[in-house]
Amino acid sequence: MIVRIWEAQVAPKMVAELCAVLQAQVMPQLVGLDGYLGGELLRSLPDSTHRVLVVTRWRDEEALRGYAGPMWAMRPVGSEGELGYLEHPPEVSHFSVLTSQ
Repeated sequence: MIVRIWEAQVAPKMVAELCAVLQAQVMPQLVGLDGYLGGELLRSLPDSTHRVLVVTRWRDEEALRGYAGPMWAMRPVGSEGELGYLEHPPEVSHFSVLTSQ
């Protein structure tokens, strides 16, 4: 299993709106994709750094390649209008799960 973390620094007044878009439009599109095992949308605590994370779990590299394309390890998958919410372009990172409880 591979955990993919999409992370963005969001303009302070846009955090709630971006989270609503991700929750209503982006996250539901992942359900049913081959190799998608689940995910979470995370928002930093108020008065914090205004970060948003989308943490997804994928069966393997093949599943991630099917979702994110051949540059899956380096390029975030963007959604329409996303950059209007962000202070910096989003970043993506990947992890192997060592333990789970």
